[in-house]
Amino acid sequence: MIEVLRKHLIDRLGTDIEHLDMVLLHFEVVEVERNQFLVKEGEVCKEVYFIAKGCLQVFTYDYEMNETTRDIVTEGTWCSELLSFGSGQPATENIRTVENCQLLAINKQGFQKLMQTVPQFDKVYKQILETSYANAVYRINTFVALSALDRIKWLMEKQPHLMTRVSSKLIASYLGINKDVFSRYKAKL
Repeated sequence: MIEVLRKHLIDRLGTDIEHLDMVLLHFEVVEVERNQFLVKEGEVCKEVYFIAKGCLQVFTYDYEMNETTRDIVTEGTWCSELLSFGSGQPATENIRTVENCQLLAINKQGFQKLMQTVPQFDKVYKQILETSYANAVYRINTFVALSALDRIKWLMEKQPHLMTRVSSKLIASYLGINKDVFSRYKAKL
């Protein structure tokens, strides 16, 4: 499984892979069954995860305890509650496994050590942050302007694998629409 992370880092860094083996030694293989929390709102997030296999949901609860999904994260992607991880403050989001997952986790101490000693790791981290921020802003700005039907079409174009991989309830939460509306529109497409 560590080879998946090795390939991911090489793809991001090209030939600039000095210290790669040292970086990989800081990651721990974690296998988690479906529907388990990695982070709960109110707890401190202690790890950053690279998803080798599986799918994670990043979400909050609204005032009626309904889930509002910020992201659905799949293989080859990083996931954490970064504000909590960085500050040591309680998390404001939850991270839960949607499928059985194979993850590579790095704790804060290892992460900080790599940030200070391995310039390439810092470069990868900045790329991850920039990509995450750009995706979040794009999704928010796009969703503000789109109807429910257009949001479904957007998902079918940008992340079609999610349509068959995760539940309609989860997709509706991610798209910010009612589950019944999602089902009705999906049937028309």
